[in-house]
Amino acid sequence: MTSLRIEGMTCVSCAAHVEKALQKVPGVRTASVSYPARLATVTAEQGTSSEALITAVKAAGYSATEVGAPPATSAPPPDTTRRASGDSEDHGNSAQSLHVAIIGSGGAAMAAALKAVEGGARVSLIERGTIGGTCVNIGCVPSKIMIRAAHIAHLRRESPFDGGLPPTAPTVLRDRLLAQQQARVDELRRGKYENILANTPSITVLQGSARFKNGRTLLVALRDGGEQEVSYDRCLIATGASPAVPPIPGLDVTPYWTSREALVSDAIPRRLAVIGSSVLALELAQAFARLGSKVTVLARNTLFFREDPAIGEVITAAFCAEGIDVREHSEASQVCHRDGEFVLTTTGGDLRVDQLLVATGRIPNTRELNLEAAGVRVLEGGFIAVDKAMRTSAPDIFAAGDCTDQPQYVYVAAAAGTRAAINMSGGSAELNLTAMPGVVFTDPQVATVGYSEQQARDAGFETDSRTLTLENVPRALANFDTRGFIKLVAQAGTGKLLGVQAVTPEAGEIIQTAAIAIRAGMTVADLADQLFPYLTMVEGLKLAAQTFTKDVSLLSCCAG
Repeated sequence: MTSLRIEGMTCVSCAAHVEKALQKVPGVRTASVSYPARLATVTAEQGTSSEALITAVKAAGYSATEVGAPPATSAPPPDTTRRASGDSEDHGNSAQSLHVAIIGSGGAAMAAALKAVEGGARVSLIERGTIGGTCVNIGCVPSKIMIRAAHIAHLRRESPFDGGLPPTAPTVLRDRLLAQQQARVDELRRGKYENILANTPSITVLQGSARFKNGRTLLVALRDGGEQEVSYDRCLIATGASPAVPPIPGLDVTPYWTSREALVSDAIPRRLAVIGSSVLALELAQAFARLGSKVTVLARNTLFFREDPAIGEVITAAFCAEGIDVREHSEASQVCHRDGEFVLTTTGGDLRVDQLLVATGRIPNTRELNLEAAGVRVLEGGFIAVDKAMRTSAPDIFAAGDCTDQPQYVYVAAAAGTRAAINMSGGSAELNLTAMPGVVFTDPQVATVGYSEQQARDAGFETDSRTLTLENVPRALANFDTRGFIKLVAQAGTGKLLGVQAVTPEAGEIIQTAAIAIRAGMTVADLADQLFPYLTMVEGLKLAAQTFTKDVSLLSCCAG
């Protein structure tokens, strides 16, 4: 029996990945890996060398040493001159000599940089703007803080318990809310990005804008002046995306907002128009309405038109109940700004507001990279095409995150960045998006995973679906808030779970359980048979699964 000390694992999934790699080594009979103990135990046929096992672990993106083996000789300190310049004399697969250039510093970039360093690579990380990318600075973090503050304001103004807890209209001190929001953003950027980079000697940060000179070299226009060449063995493009602005006549000469300006606005406009029905458009529309704006949403289609139709119906009803004017199938054909107000010419007449938010999607930050020089193929709209290994059309160039054709979620970006780093170092890792959860932080929240009913049918499945309204969920009844539903999409005959759509308060806290069930190949019968804690929203999954064989309205509380 051989025992190996494993380094580089960050979760139990890593342990499973190492275990699978060891089991593929010729001569190995059994292999088990403990993530908490950082230990692999292998039984193998006589003649199977520990070197072969260590090589397999390394190829999987981790490092290993045999327990009881003499310690390795300390490596010499890195050549800081070479590290700063990005030069590399060896383009082979040796991790110690591998130099990785990463363009960007957001979720995908940071995950890739840290994983590459774990494998022994040197990293040059190039950032033209603020360290940390979109999510922490101008995306997920500040938007969720603002949404939460707006939720608190809403509950003070209106709740299902107003009869016994009389409401009090809140005073919104926007400057204080903004200061609190920005302080948390700054704290997270420092703790999760800047400090980590500063304390990782194998990562060199260059502040500037990068573009490709060829398939092996970047030209970096440094922020402080001058230009620097960075040669690399492998490169990761993780430049993210920016708000898209539609070509509406007159819009470009007005002081409109994108999400960036909206999140740092120092005042709450009295009247706000929102062009778009993207996730961010709807999240911010409701947040501003709850903070005091009279909001009008102009949606070219219906809300959530790509999802199950019931989702859009519930959210539209929720918005209207809060006084938000949702104008479906409506577009602005002209925008002007005069006398301190915006005038939008729409299919329903002129609309006058104090501020305009444009949130019609995002475009990739790829135009200035000179991708043609490196042989990197882009799709329509400028998104970079990648395979399951995150490799572009150029063999030594990878891409991850919002600049690619993958879903624009930071957790997808980070997972893609990690796998790109493994593959750049000679390992083999793919990104499986078959059970990718998504959450929209409206109220009620919208959370989905897997197929919708129509998507499943389009994919060739015969479906059997059930929808559970929240009047049947004890937690919702106790909350006196039964808006929404939970829908399960199953394969007809087998009962295998194919997808889940949830529109409920805190649906985001429900959906990961559904994602795990789909990943595990569970049937609705399997789900119905699980133990779920009583008076939780996630219990709705069990109840929805029970509807395939029972009338849950006739069950007692917590009926198994």
